[in-house]
Amino acid sequence: MEVSTSPPSSDKNKSGNLFDSSSSSSSSSSSLLSISSKFSVATASFMLLLLFLFTLLSTRWSDISTLATNYSAQFTFSMFSKNTTNYPHRDSYLLNCTASNMTLTCPANYPPPTTLSNSNDTCPEYFRWIHEDLKTWKEHGITRDMVESLKEDAHFRVIIVNGTAYVKQYHKAFQTRDVYTLWGILQLLNLYPGRLPDLDLMFQCHDQASIKRDNYKGDAAASAPPQFHYCADDSTFDIVFPDWSFWGWPEINIKPWVPLVKDLEDGNTMKNWTSREEFAFWKGNLHTGARKRLSECNSIENWGAQIIQQNWAKEAREGFRNSDLSKQCVHRYKIYMEGNAWSVSEKYILACDSMTLLVNPIYYDFFTRTLIPMKHYWPVNPNNLCKSIKFAVNWGNNNTDKAEEIGRAGSEYIFNQIKIEHVYDYMFHVLNEYAKLLRYKPTVVEGAEELCSERFACSPMGLESKYKAETIVSEPSERGPCTLPTPYDPDTLRDLRDRNVKIMEVVDMWERGSS
Repeated sequence: MEVSTSPPSSDKNKSGNLFDSSSSSSSSSSSLLSISSKFSVATASFMLLLLFLFTLLSTRWSDISTLATNYSAQFTFSMFSKNTTNYPHRDSYLLNCTASNMTLTCPANYPPPTTLSNSNDTCPEYFRWIHEDLKTWKEHGITRDMVESLKEDAHFRVIIVNGTAYVKQYHKAFQTRDVYTLWGILQLLNLYPGRLPDLDLMFQCHDQASIKRDNYKGDAAASAPPQFHYCADDSTFDIVFPDWSFWGWPEINIKPWVPLVKDLEDGNTMKNWTSREEFAFWKGNLHTGARKRLSECNSIENWGAQIIQQNWAKEAREGFRNSDLSKQCVHRYKIYMEGNAWSVSEKYILACDSMTLLVNPIYYDFFTRTLIPMKHYWPVNPNNLCKSIKFAVNWGNNNTDKAEEIGRAGSEYIFNQIKIEHVYDYMFHVLNEYAKLLRYKPTVVEGAEELCSERFACSPMGLESKYKAETIVSEPSERGPCTLPTPYDPDTLRDLRDRNVKIMEVVDMWERGSS
């Protein structure tokens, strides 16, 4: 499966509570917190006993002691597998998932705030876009009324006061987008405890950005609502933030970023570039946005492309066991095309060593604005879609060294610039810079609940539990975040945009000359 979009969904708001692990597969509006608080210790213990007995019948005797350990008083998971030298042991976070804690209360024994200075390392270039995303509020700041004007459309509100996070949910997001976004924020607070100032933000988890610049023209731009989102475009004010899938996407069996990167790197060695299939490949949901036209290009003979509609129902029934991303890097060329908006699949496609055929995107996420056409990807003209794909494939097969070089540059960008450390540091800096713009003192609003890892990691089962165990930050970092680079000056921004436009014009000229 080529994960080229979210599974088909109405993307409408659904009722439910963030802490209810069943909310990703049903529309139940019951709260895990309110339900669990009614359980007595005895009832909870009885449930655990039933779970133990059931497992006893279905598990080998030799595995029982291991299973029992998972329900011991306290246990610790490490986020940075095979990379613990970067995050040496300090005061560990001990996740308390005992029967006596089935009310899922937040502990009070977290390590104290850190006072480390920023790392000597400068953050990657794309961090400079943080300044651009927040520029509209730079002069006059952000008021409480501006934030609260987003209540109707936001999925949740995050408030951080004295290093503790609180959440108020307004709507349930599709699947577990909201859950894993909040989980990522929690792990950031574990990594850099006490480093973030008090803040108050609204987050929207739909596919598309929604704060339209046309509604806030001229001086009115300073009063635009500051909404956080996974993507934005040149017509919106949304503040981009890393998407949920960095901590896993259990509904379609996509691993968290750290183990997935290792799998992708290993998968790239399965076939050297010249022995890969000599055509372009795409697989996903063809029923969203401009992708409907992509099906017209499904002919290896005529257009040099294989386009496959993903059978989501069949994959779901089979647990997506045939959807291992690390086994999909077997084509010289892979196509990325937006659906309703930007797609999380972009980073997976770029990581394949294949020359990515990027159909001129409208949306951007937090790292894609520093990608350079003909260095990291081949730009495809959406107005001449099939012919543009065919030209790119023919060019690549006649210039294999250059095509392979573009493919590897795209992968190296993902592996070197989008490490999980960079993801957390980006989150830190965009939140830190945003907090500086608040013109009021954030307070815990009525109905907000304290966030902690226990409320997320102790209750879920299956892949959701596994992914959270793999991604929990078990101890604070001994280094501070990377150093945020300075903003772009207007001339540099103009030059960057002009450069990309000129490169794409050259490619378009090549295409027209081949007709």
